[in-house]
Amino acid sequence: MAAFQTRSQVVTVDGIPVRYEYAGDGEPVVFVHGLSGSTKWWARNIPAIAQHYRVYLVDLPGFGAMRRFRRQFHLLRAPQWLDRLCQTLGLETFSLVGHSMGGYVSLALAAQRPEQVKRLALVASIGIPFERSVAQLLWPTALALARTTPAFWPTLLYDGVRAGTLMILRAAHQIVALDARPLLPTLRTPTLLIWGAQDDLVPLAFGRQLHAAIPQARLYVIERANHICMYDQPQLFNQALLAFLQNQEVGELAPAPATRH
Repeated sequence: MAAFQTRSQVVTVDGIPVRYEYAGDGEPVVFVHGLSGSTKWWARNIPAIAQHYRVYLVDLPGFGAMRRFRRQFHLLRAPQWLDRLCQTLGLETFSLVGHSMGGYVSLALAAQRPEQVKRLALVASIGIPFERSVAQLLWPTALALARTTPAFWPTLLYDGVRAGTLMILRAAHQIVALDARPLLPTLRTPTLLIWGAQDDLVPLAFGRQLHAAIPQARLYVIERANHICMYDQPQLFNQALLAFLQNQEVGELAPAPATRH
């Protein structure tokens, strides 16, 4: 079977050219990658999702096709950058799917624009403080990457080289300094958390904290999957994401907080 092909286009945001990819027709769904990632990280998901939706794949400044714009990357400003990109694309309402670092970018945008973001899928998302330094996270990162599906390793290496060590470290320091907990109770967008049960980098315990803090969020755990769960177990991931986008109940609902007497 021939490889699935997306189409690409270039628009201008904040005076710089932004290349994005798209496929399919229907309601728009925007995919946002994580640290050292690119649009290529969704290769096993887009063919299934694009059968039902118009998908948009974005490279954040400093990564992937946007690697020449490293100075444009600021994690706390990235949600506003993504908002301006979606406005440029003419997306009045859309759903967001964000992985890891892209999860924060997506949830922050959803908190700022609840009238625009219809549904929010957070995949192994950051947001809970790591309480460790970048150096202390090197070993968990190595484990997570080494234990992911070997077929993903060439993409991982290619995107790492494109971003460059200095860019990755600069973004990693911003991630470690992040605490998104104040945003979580303000989210009003229907939210699904998707997590690999064996995530070495952003542990499932973090996912459960997000689950408890985001109103009416649901949590779907994928067994035998690590940090890049959408690539490790694409069939389960795609089924869950499609069901969620189609307004079906997926995963467990967070228990209501206990009432004090």
